[in-house]
Amino acid sequence: MRGFMAFGEQREVRLWHDKREREMYDNFADLFAIMKTTEKLEKAYVRDLVSAKEYEPACSKLIAQFRTLKMALKNCVLDVERFADTYRMDCPAALNRLLVSGIPATVEHKSASSDAGTAAAVAECVQIFITAMDALKLNMLAVDQVHPMMSDLILALSKVPQLSPDFVGKVRVKEWIARLNKMGASEELTQDQARQLSFDLEMSYNGFIQSLPKSS
Repeated sequence: MRGFMAFGEQREVRLWHDKREREMYDNFADLFAIMKTTEKLEKAYVRDLVSAKEYEPACSKLIAQFRTLKMALKNCVLDVERFADTYRMDCPAALNRLLVSGIPATVEHKSASSDAGTAAAVAECVQIFITAMDALKLNMLAVDQVHPMMSDLILALSKVPQLSPDFVGKVRVKEWIARLNKMGASEELTQDQARQLSFDLEMSYNGFIQSLPKSS
């Protein structure tokens, strides 16, 4: 009987050996949850199950949480897409929102339906453009320095009603956000990348100014 009990007893299987490993697996679980939640939120928004008013703050919060967690896992999760494949997550909408776009769909596709606050929005864009270009001249090239400026810029550009979704400045900034999303927070742009970003910002700024009505 004892032999049977010994054979049938259940043994606890631990995924970790110390506190550090346990924290890593806890972070894995959080990352999994954020990505799955983002996928469900994206689908719910597309199917009109949540309003834009509910969707935007929820999505912004998930994006912020993802970026924070991605920084904490920078030495463990080198490729988020591979992480998703490893755990068979099947979440293309989440990967696009978190890695490629980096902003809520309501901001990305905001329509130019109102002129209210246009002057303030234009002034904000000009300020961010100049700040970003000056920062690059001062060799502020770390991802955690550049990314917030690009995020602020795309949010500001989305507030200007004269700009269409395919305005070259929006396209270029989104491309840079997608590129930065795939880099670690402590990584720095190379000199070639910094030069290209400076060029893209200058061209986008000039295009932005030219797109404004004379009265602006």
